[in-house]
Amino acid sequence: MEIKRILVIDDEPDIREIASMSLKITNRWTVLMAASGPEGIAIAATEQPDAILLDVIMPEVDGLATLKALKANPLTQHIPVLLLTATVRVATHQQYAALGAKAVLLKPFDPGQLGYQIARVLSWQNEVSSHA
Repeated sequence: MEIKRILVIDDEPDIREIASMSLKITNRWTVLMAASGPEGIAIAATEQPDAILLDVIMPEVDGLATLKALKANPLTQHIPVLLLTATVRVATHQQYAALGAKAVLLKPFDPGQLGYQIARVLSWQNEVSSHA
């Protein structure tokens, strides 16, 4: 089984840590972390993760600006991006999809289900852990 590499971009250290531990323990994935959009874009370009988990609400460069930059960059435009947000407005979700987001996951997320949700959205069927 191939080990997936996930980049978590979130300005909140606690969220990054919870997501990282969750994905490492339940799915045995490698997790890269970035505290800002620009840092995440740089890591994504050099490390080429299998997917990106991106917080929408961040200071300075928010998640939407980061998503646009990722999709505009030939080095990162192919990487699936899943947005993390506490907002549940349907119009906003449609806007995210139009910008290229694969899915919108809600905060607070269930650490035990996070890897499963990512694998399901990206059709990584054999990656879904049954021992969560």
